[in-house]
Amino acid sequence: MKILMVCLGNICRSPLAEGILRNKIKKAGLCWTVDSAGTGNYHIGEPPHRLSQKVSKINGVDISFQQARQFNKLDMLHFDKIYVMDSDNYEEVKVMSQDLWDENKVDLLLNELYPCENREVPDPWYGTEEGYHRVYKLLDEACNNIIINYSEEQKRNKTA
Repeated sequence: MKILMVCLGNICRSPLAEGILRNKIKKAGLCWTVDSAGTGNYHIGEPPHRLSQKVSKINGVDISFQQARQFNKLDMLHFDKIYVMDSDNYEEVKVMSQDLWDENKVDLLLNELYPCENREVPDPWYGTEEGYHRVYKLLDEACNNIIINYSEEQKRNKTA
């Protein structure tokens, strides 16, 4: 299973989601990979936002090694599932994917918590540290459901 987390700049939400899921994958002993990207090119090569790093570290997850990158259309071929943080990211991924677009691979991340509601992960960029803690909690819960749902699906597929 190859999963990509996508937000706007790839320095706040998607690096947190990548780090959280990577940690859960390791603990669950799964052979999955996870990466993150942004639809914008504003922060390419930069580390995650200092508050994303701080909040993740408080929660035992190190994301300091990550570097922002921009989503590219070949990501649509490389990843099995692409989670976006909000509807703007969804539309940008669709446009950027061009002829490779596959709507079956892309979904809003919070649909893992609230199926078919298309809720958005708020962008903490302009807020305080508290906003980063709220976002971390949402991402953590959604990532729990990804582990539960997809590891069970893989087990069913192996026995079928």
